[in-house]
Amino acid sequence: MIRVAPAHADPLDWEEWRTPLQQFSQACALVVSAYEIDGQRAGQRKIGPLLATRTARFLAQSSLWRDDGPGTAFEQRVVALVAAGHDDVTERYHDLQVAALPLTRGGQRYGALVFGWCFADFSSPMACQRLGAEIGVAGQALWNEVRLDAPLTSARLDTYRELLRTLAGSIDRQRDTIDELKRVSRTRELFLATVSHEMRTPLSALSMRVEILLRTMQDMPPALKTALLSMRVHVRQEAAMVEDLIDAARTLTGTMSVERVATPLGRVVREAVSTVEGSVSAKRIAFSVAPDNHGDHIEVYADPRRLQQVLWNLILNAVKFTPEGGAVGVTISQEADGVCIRVSDSGQGIAPDDLAHVFGAFTLQSEANASGLGLGLYIARRIVELHGGSITASSPGKGLGATFTVYLPTERGAIERERRSD
Repeated sequence: MIRVAPAHADPLDWEEWRTPLQQFSQACALVVSAYEIDGQRAGQRKIGPLLATRTARFLAQSSLWRDDGPGTAFEQRVVALVAAGHDDVTERYHDLQVAALPLTRGGQRYGALVFGWCFADFSSPMACQRLGAEIGVAGQALWNEVRLDAPLTSARLDTYRELLRTLAGSIDRQRDTIDELKRVSRTRELFLATVSHEMRTPLSALSMRVEILLRTMQDMPPALKTALLSMRVHVRQEAAMVEDLIDAARTLTGTMSVERVATPLGRVVREAVSTVEGSVSAKRIAFSVAPDNHGDHIEVYADPRRLQQVLWNLILNAVKFTPEGGAVGVTISQEADGVCIRVSDSGQGIAPDDLAHVFGAFTLQSEANASGLGLGLYIARRIVELHGGSITASSPGKGLGATFTVYLPTERGAIERERRSD
């Protein structure tokens, strides 16, 4: 029994075969067709017949290769032999040689290539009369087309078979490689999501126990309190990285979502800024937000928690990579159908060659202060895109600071964009 392609493989795009088979047909002057041998459409011609000679084009005007024609029925019998496990099939329809070979995917057969339809020997008027009578053309007219054709010898047919086998094998191996890469990618994404969730539970338990100890043990030795405070910081850092892994897994698997509601932008900006105030003060960074009302007058159609995550990440990065005494600024400006939020700093900047990669997954800074998994900007970009917006990075170069710009449509702008994309 013939094995079919695995169910998890991506649907086959038969059209990708058309160009290489057309080129093979033209180069070898053969008629070529591709058939499916898997599933409900088994035995159905998917491509062809591809015609390369005057004789083939003449035959195409007859009933030979119609859906209910004798040539199509003959090809289907040849394909059935391939589906039954034969590797190389050569049959004759009258004096015309017809051959076939299998197509495989993941080591399993899914189709067959049928080729040939050339006379094995120099034809004769009588042979053309017999063939013409069966397919509904005048034998003399057929003879006029084929009498100058050179016969397709068995040796030449074998050569063409090997050429076509090499071509098909190359395409199938490429597809197998793509399937394997996709399988590995799916496995990686599942692993990432599973491990991230499994890590979250013990970290939550550990964090809770540390907090309980800090709150209930009033007379603990100073060294123990210092150790617990340090442990709390590290647990929070690990928890943040796990959350990044979970968000990255959701991004990779396409399961991240946002719940957009009418949201005052000022509230989101204030909450994001408040999380970095300690670092700003410790590094004596000149921090500013313009306008002073933090965008209270602007309402966006957004998921407030996810938007705060984006802004917090951008502001935290700006503070992290800005040296002591530097400057970080957040600027909010309203556009015709949206709002722009720019986070600028005077920090280490980004080299021109690195700008194209800053939003990639696991992209880590190589300079001082590098920490985390390098997923923050990757996740931020996906969140912004889910809001129908965009995020870009710019920098004059290393040591010259950087600016990240987030564009978000207002509710009216978001609706207009969605309407135009439908």
